[in-house]
Amino acid sequence: MALIGANELKRKLLIAVEGQPYVVLEVFFASPTARGAATMVRTRLRHLLTGAVMEKNFRSSEKFDEPDVEFAPASFLYSDAHGYHFMDEKSYEQFAFTAEDVGSDRDYLKEGVSLQVLKYNGAAVSLRLPQYVELAVVSTELGMRGDTAAGGATKQATLETGLVGRVPLFIKEGELVRVNTQTGEVAGRA
Repeated sequence: MALIGANELKRKLLIAVEGQPYVVLEVFFASPTARGAATMVRTRLRHLLTGAVMEKNFRSSEKFDEPDVEFAPASFLYSDAHGYHFMDEKSYEQFAFTAEDVGSDRDYLKEGVSLQVLKYNGAAVSLRLPQYVELAVVSTELGMRGDTAAGGATKQATLETGLVGRVPLFIKEGELVRVNTQTGEVAGRA
């Protein structure tokens, strides 16, 4: 396994610090003004298992291992009292996450949606949703005449997963819409 030097760090790179897996959120190289001093690398890291964010400084000569991390395709099966159940699309192995582990991502999960699961040392630890998911509109209010005059030609709608968002006035109940999973905004019809 190749070692990664501190001077090679960049955003979204996965590294192991003290045996724990982290993803680099930000990196800044600070060159000292004194002669002979080593360049310092300031970073913001997010722990892959806990989600905790920390700031850490390294010397440019430090090296890091690559963590035993892989992304595998998976699909959402169902949710029940025991949690949210998924299936690895390569091995057909089923696994579950608790409601706390899934967090706000549950608003974008419907049966059969394909996503990526992050595996650390072979065990599933977190989810990576696709950029957009298609969800059906369950209920929405009627657009009123004159709503477009204010420039905000949207109305509130409830989607099939319980997510509440703003949709354009022409969207009706039963239609499919594309939802951005990073912002929660409706991107239009599916």
